[in-house]
Amino acid sequence: MNSSDLKEEISDLKVKHNAIILAHNYQIDEVQEIADYTGDSFGLSKLAASTDAEIIVFCGVLFMAESAVILSPEKTVLQPDLQAGCPLADSITPEALQAKKKEYPEAVVVCYVNSSADVKALSDICCTSANAVKVVNSLAERQVLFVPDKNLAFYVAAHTKKEIIPWDGCCSIHHKVVVDDLYKQRKLHPDGIIVVHPECRPEVTALADFVGSTAEIIRFARETASNKLIIGTEIGTLYRLKNDNPHKEFHLVSEELICPDMKLNNLSKIRDALLNKQPQVNVPVQTRKEAFAALERMLQVNDY
Repeated sequence: MNSSDLKEEISDLKVKHNAIILAHNYQIDEVQEIADYTGDSFGLSKLAASTDAEIIVFCGVLFMAESAVILSPEKTVLQPDLQAGCPLADSITPEALQAKKKEYPEAVVVCYVNSSADVKALSDICCTSANAVKVVNSLAERQVLFVPDKNLAFYVAAHTKKEIIPWDGCCSIHHKVVVDDLYKQRKLHPDGIIVVHPECRPEVTALADFVGSTAEIIRFARETASNKLIIGTEIGTLYRLKNDNPHKEFHLVSEELICPDMKLNNLSKIRDALLNKQPQVNVPVQTRKEAFAALERMLQVNDY
C-alpha cells in the first residue's frame, strides 16, 4: 500500500475509533506529517489528557506512552512499535534507585520525565528539560539526587546552589556532541548561532549560544532574528523547524544525531495499531498513582 492510501486509511480509522495521534519531535517526517499534535513528550501527554479522544496513539518511545497512561488512565494508549525504548530510561532500575536512596537518605529525588513509570513512582518529584532548574530551586531540601540524566544534572548544578548528585546515565544521542563539533560548525557557518539541548555534555552547553528543550529550541528558532541556526538536538526536529521557518537555514551540529528507537514507528505500524487496538501500553494501578503524585508535584511548581 502506498503512502497516500495509508494516510487515508489512518484518517478513517481515527474517526471510527475516536483516536488521536501524537508524534514526538524526533519522529520521522511522514509520522509528524499525519499527527494531530507534535511536541515534547510530557507536553503531548498533558495535551492528550485534555481531549475527549478515547484512544491515544503515541508515536515516541515507551516511557512517553507510559506518561500518557499515567495522565489518562481512562484512555487506551497504543504504541505502534513496542520495541521503541530509550537507553537513558533503561539506565536506571527501581532496585538501583532504591539502593541509591539508602546511600543518600537526606536527598530529595528529582526524576527527569525521560524515565520509566516504575522509577517515577519511587521519586519525590519529576521535571522536564524545560523546567528542571525551576523544579530543583523550588525544593526546601539542600541535597538533590537527580536521575537519570547526568548531563541535565550538570546543567541544573550550574544554575543552583543546591548539592546535585547525578545519576550516571545520559542520552546516547545528545552525548555524542563534542566541543570539536561546535568549533567545526562555527568555522563553516560563522554567521550562524548554535542552539543545543541540555542533555548535551556540560562543555558543549557552555559554548552554545542558546540551551533549551526541544520545544524551547523550536520557539527560539521562530523568535530569533538570526536566519542561520546550528541545531544540537535529534534530526527529527528539523522537520518542524523548517516548516515553521521556511526562510531560515538550519544545520545539524553533528550528522550523528539520529535516534534509532525514535525511527521505529511508521505509517504501516500506526495503521495496524489503530486497526487492532494493539499494542496497548499499561501501567499497574499502584505504580500509576505513585508516579502521578511525582508528576502532580511538578505541575504545582510549574504548570508545564
